[in-house]
Amino acid sequence: MQLPKLTLGIEEEYQIIDPESRELAPMSESLIASGQEILNDQIKPEFMRSQVEVGTRVCNNIQEARAEICRLRGTIVQLAEEQGLRMVAASTHPFSHWAKQEVTPADRYHKLEDDLRDVARRLLIFGMHVHVGIEDPELRIDVMNQARYFLPHILALSTSSPFWHGRDTGLKSYRSVIFENMPRSGIPPSFTSYSEYQGFIDTLVAAGSIDEPTKIWWDIRPHPIFPTLELRVSDVCTKVEEVICIAALFQALVAKLLKLRFNNQSWRPYRHHLITENKWRAVRYGVDGKLIDFGRRCEVPMRFLARELLELVDDVVDDLGTREEVAYLETILENGSSADRQLRCFRQSGDLHAVVDQLVEESKAGC
Repeated sequence: MQLPKLTLGIEEEYQIIDPESRELAPMSESLIASGQEILNDQIKPEFMRSQVEVGTRVCNNIQEARAEICRLRGTIVQLAEEQGLRMVAASTHPFSHWAKQEVTPADRYHKLEDDLRDVARRLLIFGMHVHVGIEDPELRIDVMNQARYFLPHILALSTSSPFWHGRDTGLKSYRSVIFENMPRSGIPPSFTSYSEYQGFIDTLVAAGSIDEPTKIWWDIRPHPIFPTLELRVSDVCTKVEEVICIAALFQALVAKLLKLRFNNQSWRPYRHHLITENKWRAVRYGVDGKLIDFGRRCEVPMRFLARELLELVDDVVDDLGTREEVAYLETILENGSSADRQLRCFRQSGDLHAVVDQLVEESKAGC
């Protein structure tokens, strides 16, 4: 059976920075207005006024996705610089404090703050979401069930949030810690069918827990509006090459899992708490850590498992046209993720301002 066309979409949330203090800076309404004149609905304000969200158009291949990300980043960089500001792509700011941020004045965000109180107010974090189009809802659920196993691997490769409130947290993805305070977050459960998943959503709506399904904030989910499977586990990647690598890798994983399904095979399911154990290891150590190989029942270096992942998707990347993009994973393994580079910069300079400066330069490179 021929694989369906696996379209791509990428959403990123950026930090807006004051270049003098290097603190997060609230955006003016004119920045968003100017952005909407150029990008239309591809730019949106976020919960904090120091955040801005962009989203690509539906992309037919990874080359279109790269062009879109470069266009979007380049536009935000230009608009910010015109107002004397800068843009950063990373999942936490090295030292800005959540309590000093301004919430965007919109009903949606005021309701979120009213519902979740300090859990929402502490969300000074930034995410990246990758959508892969899967028209059949049953296939979306099947692939989600299988892909849960690989979420820690993807997180480890994307980590970009080692600092919080001026501290080296000792973790590579502190964003994950903050976000998992949210209800209905983390690794999702598995479902036997789309109807079972829909019944779960209907129960939460009927009980008043949520008013609509976008308030399911799992690390991977069937998107409630678009016919896509949405990867949400990753940190924001600082370099464009990292963004495209993670998007291409997820698309290739989806293709591989569909191929297994069509051959009456599937990835072996594992207990939810085993996968969350691996997620903790990814949060803590990133690419320098070890994950559990559940089949072998032993821990294995993440770098070894990442190369096994490359082997796993090797028979689908040429059909997708993503061999070069997926192979960038080797560069991440060699040089580390954004979190590793931030930590090296801080250890060499002793100055978190220098870390912000490095992030500014890496975020706009190639755009």
